[in-house]
Amino acid sequence: MKFRITRLQHKKREGTSTWRIQAGKASYIIKHFSKPENRREIENYRILQSLGIPTPRVIAQGKRTLLLEDLANGPWRLGVKEDMDDPAVAVLVAAWYRQLHENGRAYAQTHDLYDETDFYINPKNLALIGRKTGAESLPIWPVLTERLPRIKQAAMALPRTLTYNDFHYNNLAVAKDGSAALVFDYDILGKGYVYGDIRNICYNMGEAAKEAFFAAYGEFDKTEIVIDDIAGVLVSLGYICHLDKEKFPRWGEGVLGVLKGWTEKDLFLPL
Repeated sequence: MKFRITRLQHKKREGTSTWRIQAGKASYIIKHFSKPENRREIENYRILQSLGIPTPRVIAQGKRTLLLEDLANGPWRLGVKEDMDDPAVAVLVAAWYRQLHENGRAYAQTHDLYDETDFYINPKNLALIGRKTGAESLPIWPVLTERLPRIKQAAMALPRTLTYNDFHYNNLAVAKDGSAALVFDYDILGKGYVYGDIRNICYNMGEAAKEAFFAAYGEFDKTEIVIDDIAGVLVSLGYICHLDKEKFPRWGEGVLGVLKGWTEKDLFLPL
């Protein structure tokens, strides 16, 4: 039998490589993690599967490597940009996330996991944002610096559950029969508050898809929105500045614009 190996992705900074192996009509995905800090994705697959949350099938795993089913060869299709405007797909995405959040709550409250709020909201990262974006010269910057501990306290006090944190149609698979969807690549899976994930999901969705998502997802604590309106901006900008790219990503311009428009009133959080 002939084998064909194709490299799909290489993230040098993260030390992660993804390959497709074709063996006759069968094909598989291999993910290799050269850096220890990125091997948590191997454990994240185990966590999700233990909680009954749908993931790509794990065929084999090692200390540095995952062998996975190829979602592009079977009952699934990979996500496309048009899915972000499709209400039917949004309903399927909502079902996966609802299961993640409901099944992951108890686990997140009893285990030490990556928490993007804790990682990105601190004086060191705020200074990084200020330097890289020029925001440190804004009149609101001293107020933001002074109120940062309260902002972090409010965000960290929100109930935790498992959160995916990285939604994009490139990480989406949809069943060809339209019965289900799942997201994959769990390198920054961790714990956080529900609306942080919802905001991340809906950022690139069209309005009809957003409405369908919210209707299908159901109830959540709306007070999280008030806190996330501030905390979510700092987390997003912290993430961008940690990427250490020469060019600021287009999607981040809108987030930076929110920060630049803040007044002292916008940074008020009720006790």
